[in-house]
Amino acid sequence: MRVAELTVAALLMALSGYFMFHATALPIGWQEGAGPGGGAFPFWLSLIMLLAAGGIFLRHFAEALADRGSRRPFITRAALRDVLIVVLSLLAAIALIHVVGAYVAIPLFLLFYLRVMGNCGWRLTATLTLVTPVVVFLFFEVALKILLPKGITEPLFIPLYALLF
Repeated sequence: MRVAELTVAALLMALSGYFMFHATALPIGWQEGAGPGGGAFPFWLSLIMLLAAGGIFLRHFAEALADRGSRRPFITRAALRDVLIVVLSLLAAIALIHVVGAYVAIPLFLLFYLRVMGNCGWRLTATLTLVTPVVVFLFFEVALKILLPKGITEPLFIPLYALLF
């Protein structure tokens, strides 16, 4: 399994380099009066992905030095079950975005993930579930002027848009 892990890390690093190279076709710095350049988010997110994949290599070599010859499984059944639950819940959230919009799908996913998967208390779950869509709205729609899908909830945003714009 280590070969597969390192192969995926190498592919992610190559893909990150490719994305970074093409992102530099657009400005990646701050544009006065306009905000971040068109290539900023792709470039910096690709750099983070490159560093994370590089961390996989570093971890592999550190573990190889400390753990020669061990045949531990790559993932346990319990961990695989948790990963599958998260993947399926993310797919459900993505499917819901087109129906009920991002501002309903995101809190529903957070509610499930924090309460069911994370066993977090109701206070933390409610706080993050209610605050996150507000912050996402202010960041994307107000600050960056990027409209997110709203699905059937779009009429609820018309008075808010009239107030803010």
